[in-house]
Amino acid sequence: MSWELLLWLLALCALLALVVQLLRFLRADGDLTLLWAEWQGRRPEWELTDMVVWVTGASSGIGEELVYQLSKLGVSLVLSARRVQELERVKRRCLENGNLKDKDILVLPLDLTDRSSHEAATKMVLQEFGKIDILVNNAGRSQRSLFVETSLDVFKELIELNYLGTLSLTMCVLPHMIERKQGKIVTVNSLLGIVSVPLSSGYCASKHALRGFFNCLRTELATYPGIVVSNICPGPVQSNIVKNALSEEVTKSVGIDVAQYHKMATSRCVRLMLISMANDLKEVWIADHPFLLIAYLWQYMPTWAWWLTNILGKKRIENFKKGLDADASYFKTWKTKHD
Repeated sequence: MSWELLLWLLALCALLALVVQLLRFLRADGDLTLLWAEWQGRRPEWELTDMVVWVTGASSGIGEELVYQLSKLGVSLVLSARRVQELERVKRRCLENGNLKDKDILVLPLDLTDRSSHEAATKMVLQEFGKIDILVNNAGRSQRSLFVETSLDVFKELIELNYLGTLSLTMCVLPHMIERKQGKIVTVNSLLGIVSVPLSSGYCASKHALRGFFNCLRTELATYPGIVVSNICPGPVQSNIVKNALSEEVTKSVGIDVAQYHKMATSRCVRLMLISMANDLKEVWIADHPFLLIAYLWQYMPTWAWWLTNILGKKRIENFKKGLDADASYFKTWKTKHD
């Protein structure tokens, strides 16, 4: 075989590999590292069994679905949120459909903005189960309003809840993990911790702050390789996050049901989260296209991303003012691969 033929074959193989990666990306609903872990990595069913997992924001949305899937893996669960009745409902369903007994689930009401209660809550979990293997910082709230029309109290609330409340609870749990030299701190961030869009200035600020903080914390814990710090960045997921989002005043929420057809199924998002946790991935992006594509543009082609965001942002504001869903009415519906 001549060298010229060999080089042509190598070039053809490289082109074929590029085409395969492009096809994978077009079908992707997560970053390629995450999808590789789903294909070739460790299974949650193997890695997470017998762990104690504390989930905040467990009464609805991603947090609720997460505890349902965890309940089938043989873990011990701590369910936290402000609404006790909703937590009890979630617990009953875990017992009905999961592999847990009553003693395996602790309902622990918690308000992240009441930072003085976090130390006592942590002690209660340790008294009940003796350890905390995984802390899932999931609680938070979104926003839908223009900056110039929004009270400063809204921004204070978003920082108190999404950012400072999460830091406070992490600060209480981390010494226990350092003492054991192991643990996982998993924070449900958002693609809006990477991307910035209109109508969510306070929410974006809180999520960018979270991403920056936990990236710094990860480096500070480099001498503790058994402690894993993970940022989970989902795009739009089927939930009531927009309905419950803050509006112009801190006492006012959006309060209306919005379209969900363009959003990822919550069960699929949570499955990818579990894969991330099982494989100790530092940061993952979970979203269908075109949201995933936009995240990649912001990461690798920021000039193009700004140009595209300015175009789509104007339409997003127009939709919001007309009472339409900010995203669904102008993003083309991509065929959902996972129900």
